[in-house]
Amino acid sequence: MASENIILYHYSYSPYARRVTWYLTLRGIPYAQCVQPPTMPRPDVARLGIGYRRIPILSIGRDVYLDTRLQFIKLENMDISLPRLGTSQPDQRAIERLLSTLMTDAGVFGWAASLLPSDLPLLKNPTFQKDRAEFFGTQPRPDPKHVALREVASVFNLLETTLLADGRDWILKTPGPGLADIEAVWPLHWLAGLPGALPKDRFGPQVYPKVYAWIQRFEEALQQARKKAGKPRTVSGEEAEKLILASEYHESEGPVDEGDFEVAKLGLRKGDEITVGPTDFGATRKDVGRLVSLAGDEVVYETKPEGEGKQEVRVHAPRHGFRIQKGREAGTKL
Repeated sequence: MASENIILYHYSYSPYARRVTWYLTLRGIPYAQCVQPPTMPRPDVARLGIGYRRIPILSIGRDVYLDTRLQFIKLENMDISLPRLGTSQPDQRAIERLLSTLMTDAGVFGWAASLLPSDLPLLKNPTFQKDRAEFFGTQPRPDPKHVALREVASVFNLLETTLLADGRDWILKTPGPGLADIEAVWPLHWLAGLPGALPKDRFGPQVYPKVYAWIQRFEEALQQARKKAGKPRTVSGEEAEKLILASEYHESEGPVDEGDFEVAKLGLRKGDEITVGPTDFGATRKDVGRLVSLAGDEVVYETKPEGEGKQEVRVHAPRHGFRIQKGREAGTKL
């Protein structure tokens, strides 16, 4: 598999992007990276006709995938010889999904972000502050620090006293770190690696020995995998666009399910112009495209890259946490 078949648009200290780079590294999938600025604008992404602002964005061939949860599903389903990181057992898959929901939807990331040390240089940068004000929009203000500490402590305690309580190395007792470990570890790994984020007398190996030992094992496994995989190739936005547009589609075209609640309510048909964007963070930046398929948990639409005569790309977004509107939404920022 050539590295240009998969391109990851990200920046290195994005906690969400780390989820995907960890997956690619631990599974041994080669990829290219297109490094992005931490703030808008991102002209490399706009080249693909995409207004969505959240990082990471993953392309496989001429298909582009938004949101790490959908990206994991697509990477797990890739028909390659490398062993998957996810489980095939239904009860264990439920644990993976529940851990994903806990860490991504239940507020853990927001609590973790509330605990970032105020003296971090980036947090003092006016450009970053303005950008994040747009990103969070009208979402509620972050919880007070004492509330965030309480909530984060409850997550540490949950893992310490349940899934890791019997001394296992990995969440699902796998030989190495699996998808369940990635789903659970990322916000805790992030906080544990930020000096000053967590008070030493209430967190640390002396308070949560099993959790911190698990985080350390995970980091060591990553280091070993990185040595084996080597560094990903870095491409410019122009190079990434050329590679994507010269590729075949990774997936065949799916249907628009006429029995779907949303399809029926909005009167959607294949080829309709639609507006798609997240409902929580980054909601002011949305995409406008032509509906390709809408069924199950995914919507697919075509966007038009900048410039005359260029082929479309297919953008895939999850249904959960995203809103679909028929037509072009007034005031949409691209």
